[in-house]
Amino acid sequence: MLPVEENLNYSAKRLTQVWPARFPTLASAEPYAGKPRKLANRVYGGRLGNVEADDGWRYRGRGLAQITGKANYAKFGIAAAPEQASEMATAVRILFDGMTEGLFTGKRLSDFDTDESLSGAATGYRYAASRAIINGDIRQNGPKIEAYGRAFEAALREAGYGRSGQQKVGPAEAGVIVVLRPGTSGSEAKGEGVSASALSLGNIFERLVTVIVSIFARRAK
Repeated sequence: MLPVEENLNYSAKRLTQVWPARFPTLASAEPYAGKPRKLANRVYGGRLGNVEADDGWRYRGRGLAQITGKANYAKFGIAAAPEQASEMATAVRILFDGMTEGLFTGKRLSDFDTDESLSGAATGYRYAASRAIINGDIRQNGPKIEAYGRAFEAALREAGYGRSGQQKVGPAEAGVIVVLRPGTSGSEAKGEGVSASALSLGNIFERLVTVIVSIFARRAK
């Protein structure tokens, strides 16, 4: 739930596992082991829009979605100040815009919605397949994304979030897409609620985090 910076401090053995094509042997990986800056310029240099000698390091992965490479930083208007990707407000903006507009891989959130997801009989959002919004490793990480998605959806629905700020009328329904707009919570009817567009992205994110943490904390007791 916090922006992070890519950890490029690898052992030689781990480098052969993460980048087997670039480091096919321990001998080839050894010069880059424990040397994050040198490694970044080796694996990211000359691609992803990186052209200068130190661009691989300067435009290493940062943020909530780990944008990498000068070209990707430029998409979000921070090529001149890449460190901003580690700031919460910017990281949230990048995550929201990247996923809704397809700025990461060309895939967007709406690509994985189902036609019936706005009905009461919805089969649900295709969480596993939606991994393609960030990365193509669907077989490897799709199931993990599916589990996260279902858990977060259930928590948000229990807290009163639902379609278009609609009042919560019962327990969370598994397999129904959640539209992240603040609605009513519990039995306290508050009318239509506040539109998500009226809140800053930072406030939305902080509110979601607070809701999810409080729910899981109650269950842990």
